[in-house]
Amino acid sequence: MATEVANPATAFVPLAGPHDSNDLLSVILASLDDDKAEDIVSIPLAGKSEMADHMVIATGRSTRQVASISEKLADRLKQDRGLAVRIEGKELGDWVLIDAGDVIVHVFRPEVREFYQLEKMWATQPRPTDTV
Repeated sequence: MATEVANPATAFVPLAGPHDSNDLLSVILASLDDDKAEDIVSIPLAGKSEMADHMVIATGRSTRQVASISEKLADRLKQDRGLAVRIEGKELGDWVLIDAGDVIVHVFRPEVREFYQLEKMWATQPRPTDTV
């Protein structure tokens, strides 16, 4: 019987032991802040979804900044936490998804974020800009 081997380029591979999702969230939020991401929102998913414990949504001012923020986050998680994350959309730089296991990160250009409005689908409270 043959054993299937996951493609390392597309598989989520934890390189170290298990990590607390809140600790991982703190590392991700600090990285996004360091790289000047804007409008950073953290949404708890516990009880809402089995895919992750947290979702983070952030904005970059341009396609170049969105790709750079995402790449630096992936590099930091690999170097500091031993996590090899999966990244989708970095080539276009409009919307990049980073799957860090217990934390899912979305980095958008402003227009794309406004169009999809993920916060409204997942959040329990509106963003400050959405209030009357």
